[in-house]
Amino acid sequence: MSIEQPLVGRAHPRAAAALIAVVVVGWARGSPAGGADPVADIGSRLELFVDDALIDTRRGVDLRLHEPRPMGTILTFDRPWEGNVSLGSTIVRDGDRYRMYYAGRAAESYVMRSGLRPGETVVRDHPSFMCLAESRDGITWTRPSLGLVEFQGSKDNNIVMDVKEGYPEPFLDTNPATPADERYKGARAQPGGDGLYIFVSPDGLRWRKWRERPVLTNNLPGAFDSSKIIFWSASEGRYVLYFRFTNQSVRAMIRATSPDLIQWSEAVPLDFGDTPPEHFYAYAIQPYLRAPHIYVSFPWRFSPWRKRFEEMPSPGISDTLFMATRDGVHGTRFMEPFIRPGRDPRNWVHRTTAVSTGLVQTADDEISLFVSRHYTYPTNHLERCAIRLDGFVSAHAGYPEGDIVTKPLRFQGQNLVLNYATTAAGSVRVEILNAEGKPIPGFTLQESPLLFGDEVAATVAWPRSRSQTDSNPLKALAGTIVRLRFVLQDADLYAFQFK
Repeated sequence: MSIEQPLVGRAHPRAAAALIAVVVVGWARGSPAGGADPVADIGSRLELFVDDALIDTRRGVDLRLHEPRPMGTILTFDRPWEGNVSLGSTIVRDGDRYRMYYAGRAAESYVMRSGLRPGETVVRDHPSFMCLAESRDGITWTRPSLGLVEFQGSKDNNIVMDVKEGYPEPFLDTNPATPADERYKGARAQPGGDGLYIFVSPDGLRWRKWRERPVLTNNLPGAFDSSKIIFWSASEGRYVLYFRFTNQSVRAMIRATSPDLIQWSEAVPLDFGDTPPEHFYAYAIQPYLRAPHIYVSFPWRFSPWRKRFEEMPSPGISDTLFMATRDGVHGTRFMEPFIRPGRDPRNWVHRTTAVSTGLVQTADDEISLFVSRHYTYPTNHLERCAIRLDGFVSAHAGYPEGDIVTKPLRFQGQNLVLNYATTAAGSVRVEILNAEGKPIPGFTLQESPLLFGDEVAATVAWPRSRSQTDSNPLKALAGTIVRLRFVLQDADLYAFQFK
């Protein structure tokens, strides 16, 4: 497996070819009468405004990134088998519980002694472990006593395995053909080793090597260093692997796919269009839990030569960005940070602010993600951050009115549900157009209800005309080619869905 001179931030020739091949993913072949635009066959799936994929035109509207709110510490890495550089959590939902896998590690040499507070102690260096925490709601997390690995003469701990040679980053394999004793899988590779190995487990606790030979080898510089994320993609019908490599001295991410974890496609670097190359330590990329045809990612941006404090033992500071992709290769990347280091000086050290792989819906209107804080300090911990349901990005208009018109689409359902927020003086209105862009009688802008407020699932209720006998006039348009026009004033529109 090889690749020819991949370029970060530009379309590699293979990536460009891949783009031609995948732009029709999620789109029905065919065109509206009199036009050449493809038709987005969205059915009844949720669509987010994380990119311009469904937008034909927009006037006075921008795509605005929204930062999550800090919700407090969920786990402090203060156990003797954890430490100041514990990191790398992955969250898996299995039935009615969530499992968080993380690395328990300590490195005294990374501690800024001058920054220690009175009474603080540092966990002594020890072998690295893969540890497990569990939660029923994604808010309160506990360490189960697993009795699997002995540490300092006791097995009363939450250690899953010794990981001196790297640990598999677990995922729950949702491929319908997966055997019961291989429900959990994970990829492991030793940097500079002979390739990528798959490990499997029936319960997420007892792991074994799936094959004695690596399932994937790669001669790219820095291949398999740091994050190696695999998941079964229901929308693509195959396994997707993302791993890090070094691209012209810049840490970057690349992708390969496989039907069976044995035969792999050629690797293709992720492409963010015209954005400048930057170091990305890891991506935390995953299908969005409410719209799995969209992959969301939280690239951990690393500025390797900056030092906030002169006594830092290692240079480099970090923040987290937001990215989304619909074909898995070509992404929309927001340059401004999604999560900042903030005012806490202990977050201005190297390799902090990393986001765990895995999102949790922690309330009817809330999604939570989990962020590494105080890396290298004795107070090293994970913080829960919350964001509005589907609220990563919005189509935003200020007080001067703006509008967006979608590309031609075909839907199924009889209700249009919106996730939106306005000011007290703002509003959202909806107009439905035919394939040629002409308003459809009964769904013109003048007939649209005036929506204002703050709702994550508001049904648009058009008034029934005297000539309409059905109590729900929208049902008659299901399966036909239409466009949606959203007129926004001092408002944010996050998502829409036909149900």
